[in-house]
Amino acid sequence: MQKNRVLGIIPARWASSRFPGKPLHPIAGKPLIQHVWDQCKKTQNLDEILIATDDTRIAENAESFGAKVVMTSNDHVSGTDRIAEAAKTDQHCTHIINIQGDEPLIDPELIDQLAEKISNDPKICMITAAVPGINNLDLANSNVVKTVINKENNAIYFSRSVIPHQNSESPAAPCYRHKGIYGYTKDFLLKFVRWEPSPLELAERLEQLRAIENGESIHVIITDDNSIGVDTPEQAIMVEHQILANT
Repeated sequence: MQKNRVLGIIPARWASSRFPGKPLHPIAGKPLIQHVWDQCKKTQNLDEILIATDDTRIAENAESFGAKVVMTSNDHVSGTDRIAEAAKTDQHCTHIINIQGDEPLIDPELIDQLAEKISNDPKICMITAAVPGINNLDLANSNVVKTVINKENNAIYFSRSVIPHQNSESPAAPCYRHKGIYGYTKDFLLKFVRWEPSPLELAERLEQLRAIENGESIHVIITDDNSIGVDTPEQAIMVEHQILANT
């Protein structure tokens, strides 16, 4: 029987519309992508960590701090497409954890939880994470992705809108803030990227809905990792303050 081999892959691109060059933006003396790499290096359940990029500036910088880099096509429309190409370079890998390149404070224990769960449960082909206790401001914020889950901790739906409907006459049903980290079996990932973008995915601008629309389950790990990602220069400043406060 083939031993499970789990890759952690960090997709990174230069051409962000809101924040060009974001992976190399300096935060507390290091480029953003290095902070993500450093957090991944603290994990126990990843057999190897790769940075997948199409930009030589990112590749050269990543190699300078010891990262293993896979160069990918510049035609990819999503990070998922990029990690799928990178995963093909390792013929022995069985599972992939997709760690967002703009999550410098990601909890290594959460990465390990996802890697352990998906590699030990053959029923799970895709996994993600969510945070309980979403506040009213985040609930109304379309930039904050919400999810609701069933009794088996599988996602029912993801949305930028308020879900479920807030009924003042009955107890509020639980809603969670989705955290953008994913795990896949390699077979499922390669199948996923061959599917056409689905109607709900396009309406919500949420790629994970493609799996649900194609009848697949997404298992959800509930986490207290409430760390923020970096989408704007202003958030980079907030993250830098957090990092400096903890050093």
